[in-house]
Amino acid sequence: MQKATLPRLPVASVAVFAIVVAACAAAPTGQVIQGTPQQQPSPQISPQTKEIKRDVPYVPTPQNVVDEMLRLANVTKDDVVYDLGCGDGRLVITAVQKFGAKRGFGVDIDPERIAESNANAKAAGVTDRVTFAVQDLFQTDLKDATVVTLYLLPEVNLRLRPKLWSELRPGSRVVSHSFNMGDWEPQKTVTVSPGGQKLYFWTIPAKTTATPKATP
Repeated sequence: MQKATLPRLPVASVAVFAIVVAACAAAPTGQVIQGTPQQQPSPQISPQTKEIKRDVPYVPTPQNVVDEMLRLANVTKDDVVYDLGCGDGRLVITAVQKFGAKRGFGVDIDPERIAESNANAKAAGVTDRVTFAVQDLFQTDLKDATVVTLYLLPEVNLRLRPKLWSELRPGSRVVSHSFNMGDWEPQKTVTVSPGGQKLYFWTIPAKTTATPKATP
């Protein structure tokens, strides 16, 4: 009885078959040699990657400017310092650590900045005296503050001005890095050296004084 034998392919056919197999093996994942690429599932967008609407870009304040802002405000152990747009938290941390402020509070709309602020406060050993919150600064309750520090933009300062006048107690101090408050004349203006940054200082007047209206 004869054994069945497979037909022998010509050498040229074997070579072509080998080339096709090799090409398929080398094709990128999700693609085939003929036809259209396979559909890939759409990536899931994490809530953390959603764009944050900011009124002001994040630009860290140099430490020598932070120190000068707190000196200009004459921060003491009796003060509660609020930093609106606190970034990495360095101002309120410095206020309690170096100037002895009773308490510091920083707000920022960016959760990443607040996480950084909390880490910096922990490293500085001042978590018992500083607090940070992810918050719109226009929604922040200012009634406990005796000093408010700002590094915003001119139009944001003008929008914030009525809130400062209405919520802060008379005698509270406000210091702004680089930008003034329009026709609300500062009581002091300081140029930081080195660096040349301008700082503006105001004291909240008695409530009998007309409160400025918001600027559009």
